[in-house]
Amino acid sequence: MTGDGVAGDGTTQQVFRLPDVGEGLTEAEIVTWHVRTGDSVVVNQVVASIETAKAIVELPSPFAGRVHALHVEQGALVPVGTPILTIEVTQVESVDSGAVLVGYGVSDGPGTQRTRRPRAQAESLATVPDVSNGATTITRAKPLVRRMAREMGIDLASIVPSGRQGEVTRDDLLSAAQQASYVGAVSAPGLSAERIPVRGVQRAMADAMVASAFSAPQVTVWRDVEVSRFVDVLAKVRDHPNFTGVRVTPLVLVAAGLIRVIRQFPKMNARWIDESTSGTADSDALSSDSAHMQLHGHVNLGIAVDTERGLLVPNLKGAELLSLRELAKGLQELITTARDGRSSPQDLTGGTVTITNIGIFDVDGGTPILNPGESMIVATGRIAERPWVVEGAVVVRPVMTLSMSFDHRIVDGSQASRALSALATFLQDPALALLLD
Repeated sequence: MTGDGVAGDGTTQQVFRLPDVGEGLTEAEIVTWHVRTGDSVVVNQVVASIETAKAIVELPSPFAGRVHALHVEQGALVPVGTPILTIEVTQVESVDSGAVLVGYGVSDGPGTQRTRRPRAQAESLATVPDVSNGATTITRAKPLVRRMAREMGIDLASIVPSGRQGEVTRDDLLSAAQQASYVGAVSAPGLSAERIPVRGVQRAMADAMVASAFSAPQVTVWRDVEVSRFVDVLAKVRDHPNFTGVRVTPLVLVAAGLIRVIRQFPKMNARWIDESTSGTADSDALSSDSAHMQLHGHVNLGIAVDTERGLLVPNLKGAELLSLRELAKGLQELITTARDGRSSPQDLTGGTVTITNIGIFDVDGGTPILNPGESMIVATGRIAERPWVVEGAVVVRPVMTLSMSFDHRIVDGSQASRALSALATFLQDPALALLLD
């Protein structure tokens, strides 16, 4: 993580290299520098915020002294071990990254992390700074690919790498050239096409959604729910003295109802595991002991949160153990932390079931995609006044659309339909349901 040298004036200089954050990841983006050249720093002072595929992480300085140089520009994507900062040292301490670096943690299992490359393999790729446009951007590519890029006039830093080691490949170059030709042919005069690299949390989310969509057979069912009593109960809970200072949203009651439904239908809170070496769900694998369902002992309730850095799904651990007030407070803290960019890898891993509230975008419903490893996700639409038939008469009532997607390997259509119906019944009259619980 460090290196040292002696300057001409006898001052000791220490090089701070991008540390291994302990998640099996090999690179990170420098989101924000919190220091400038010439600044004085103390041990454990946060010097930079970086973004991995898991979360925003704060890097503390292991040294006390003066910042001599920043080696990487803000916004650059750099591999682990890259020199990012040099400090003229007055004090050196050993920093335990597992205890100090905010957000460090262990990944949630296979498929959610990259395999760390052996040093010899990593060094076969060129990772020198590409400064052709005056910026210092670290881009990984083999020498042949770099030469091709120079000959084709393509900036490697503008290409999202697809290589297994995170490098730009020959196919990436050819695709970029083809895309540039297409854009040049169809772009109207005065308009320009913008290429936006997809990194960090957004890239991880995209990879997870593709993995989910093509690994689990997903089915969606939905139902409209008349929520007059739901709205009344929500207002009374908000005004109750026990909930003073706690934000109670429709999401809180939906979460309480979903937890209740999971008690009745435990397969909605399960995970499909196939340990076959082939990695395929063929008939032999499905009939062997390698394929099985794992029923979770707790409800780690994930909440989809729209943030400045993309969609995050932090989860509330052991949600079934919480009172309604504790649930409301926990969800409030979970969402606030995510929007502030302070969610840790522990917050973002280990979820067992998810709720996504698309109603806040003035949308009625949708077909949500499962988070990898989960068997159910529920989407709640907006509460809007619609025509509703009551005892043969058409009246205006507040109505919400519920959508439930499920893994058909674990849950069949009848179970999912009954679970959705049970959740709808709860939301129609939550006070009665909670009284009878």
